Parts: sequence; structure tokens; C-alpha cells
Amino acid sequence: MPELPEVETTVRGLVPVLEGLRLVSVEARRADLRYAFPPDLRQRLTRAKVIGLGRRAKYGLIDTDRGDTLIFHLGMSGKWRIDPGEIGTHDHLVLETEEGRRLALNDPRRFGSIDIIPTEALGRFPAFAKMGPEPLGDAFSARYLAEALEGRSAPIKALLLDQRIVAGLGNIYVCEALHMAKVAPGRASGRISKPRLAALVDAIRTVLVSAIEAGGSSLRDYARPNGDLGYFSSQWRVYGREGEACLCGAPIRRRTEGGRSTFYCAACQR
Repeated sequence: MPELPEVETTVRGLVPVLEGLRLVSVEARRADLRYAFPPDLRQRLTRAKVIGLGRRAKYGLIDTDRGDTLIFHLGMSGKWRIDPGEIGTHDHLVLETEEGRRLALNDPRRFGSIDIIPTEALGRFPAFAKMGPEPLGDAFSARYLAEALEGRSAPIKALLLDQRIVAGLGNIYVCEALHMAKVAPGRASGRISKPRLAALVDAIRTVLVSAIEAGGSSLRDYARPNGDLGYFSSQWRVYGREGEACLCGAPIRRRTEGGRSTFYCAACQR
């Protein structure tokens, strides 16, 4: 599933193609993805001018001059394609700008989603209403994390994946950040010292920034809008490296919990 860096990379790739331009054609080529397309999607987007693009957690945001925001989620296999040579079976939403550029939302597994709501109502959008702070924003700090985790006995990895604690973190980058901070994924959250939480916050920021600079991690179907693959996977410290040597020389281990694989080093992470 595309995580925060992949969505951020996607949004940045859409900016030069969409920002400041009007949409002259909006074609929903099927009735739904994970759930139905908004019935008035075409009406609200056609001839609307894109005035800004952004991201909230793992959702992309496209703002228009009509006071609306298109919200997209890439699901398990979604990606935007810029100026595709042909529109394919899995291109489910196609946008065309006044400059003749085309963008196709491609989603073979159809776990993605499209919504459009008034921009002023973004904070009340159900997926956003109870989200924690962005991990790259000023509100996410060691002090905040200590307060959010105080008295909690749940494993630190599980709570970092809880969108109510921090928005947008996913399995790959939590594994990587915990290893960088030398924190065991199963450690009771409320028993981690403030200095170690500070190191963890720094590690989360470092991992995410590095991943964004690398264009994300290409897994299965994910690619940037221009078709390039993200290459952060070549920098993974532990994720997907079961049995290989950690930087300390000990073998990297894997365990499965709740359908997710956790990769870690028992020697480094305490």
C-alpha cells in the first residue's frame, strides 16, 4: 500500500501538470472504486481551476477555485499516470486540462477512493476528524508523543500505526524508524523514556524525508506519476531483509502480527 512518502511524491508529481489550470474534461470510467464515485463529481470539477495540491496522511488533496477539494486515496495498488499513451482497463478516472494534458487514476485492485467536499469542511471529513498530527509537522514532537503514549502498555509499533496518534505512518517506515532509533517494536509504549522518544521522533522525520527524496518505495504496482520507480527500497535498513545482516552484524528477524510483517534487529533494538 502506498504510504505517506509515496502519496507526497505523487502530489508533487501532479503539481506541474495541474496547478493553475482548468479541467476541461472529467471522465469516471466506472461507477466506483472502494465505494461509489460522488454523483456530482463531473459537474463540480469540469471547468474548475486547480489552485493548489496537498496531502493529509495517506490522502492526496486537489483544491479548486470553486471552493471544493478532491480527495484521493491510492488504496493498495493505485497510481496517477500522466499523459498515458492509451487509456487502459484499470484507468478509472481520467482528467484533461486546458493544456491538453491527461491524468489517469489507475487502480487494478480498486481499493482506492475518490471524494469531493467543500474545502472548508476538510477538518470534518470522516477520515480526518480524529487523526493525529502530521509526522513532518511542528505539532509532532517528543513532548506530544510522550503525552500521547503515557500509561499505554500497547507495543510502540502498534501505536505508531494508529492514525489517531500520528497521521500517515505505515508499516515500512515505522519498521525503519524504530530500527534507526534502536527501539524494539514490541516495547511497551508508556515505558519508553523521553530521550528515546526524542530519538524516535527524529528517526521518523529522517526516514520520511529520505524516502520522499528517493521518490518513495516501489512495491508491486506503485510508481510515480511520470512512470519512474521510487528507489528508497535500496536504502531499507531492516524492512524485507529477514536473515540478512543488520549494520551491527546480527541477523535481521521477522515476525507477523495482525497480518503485518515486522522486521527488526534483536541486538540493536531494545
